[in-house]
Amino acid sequence: MKLPQPLIHGRLVSRYKRFFADLVLDDGREITAHCPNPGAMLGVKAPGQGAWVSWSDDPKRKLAYTLQMVEQGDALVGINTLLPNRLVAEALAEDVIPELSGYATIRPEVKYAEASRVDFLLTHPDRPPCWLEVKNCHFSRTPGLAEFPDCKAERSTRHLGDLAAQVAHGDRAVVLFVVQREDCDAFQACADLDPAFARGLDAAAKAGVEVLVYACAMGMEAVRVARRIAWRGSVAGN
Repeated sequence: MKLPQPLIHGRLVSRYKRFFADLVLDDGREITAHCPNPGAMLGVKAPGQGAWVSWSDDPKRKLAYTLQMVEQGDALVGINTLLPNRLVAEALAEDVIPELSGYATIRPEVKYAEASRVDFLLTHPDRPPCWLEVKNCHFSRTPGLAEFPDCKAERSTRHLGDLAAQVAHGDRAVVLFVVQREDCDAFQACADLDPAFARGLDAAAKAGVEVLVYACAMGMEAVRVARRIAWRGSVAGN
């Protein structure tokens, strides 16, 4: 997926009130950018971290700049939580996720369960429906290991139960973690920050929910779903 161009480099000063980030650009300008990530953003919001923002000339916008990526060590880390669903939609259309290929229709944002919307419903006349939930992941504390979540994720835990219920009804259900970074080769549920989610993911997998984890290729001009990486379970070594 192409990113808004050009991206402009700077350094974070602070991220605050969930949706705001102050930066100093390389040319010395001080700006406030929209931060499209309401989560904890552990590891990707430290003052002084290199960051990349996009700019828009849309007069309707309150903030012209949008924080897109942060540098963590040598890695580019995508922080925009709006991207994963768009990336997956593109990947499904281009048939680059083999585990999810061969469906005739792809419908986004379909209501199901009591109070949920699944990110995608994949259907085919000759197959059970596939309920696909997408989760954004940028968190990494250990070299090579991506983790989710970086804070309490009750809504995501509820989604796991909803997916397991679809499997019980005879359908297929998949949770797909999109890792917006290139430097990870494995994924693990973050049991110390949210033990309920970690237990829920293990339980969902035992109930038949498929767990897929794909890392992205990160670039200045585009980001794309690139390669599957291993899921270790909620505890390293599982």
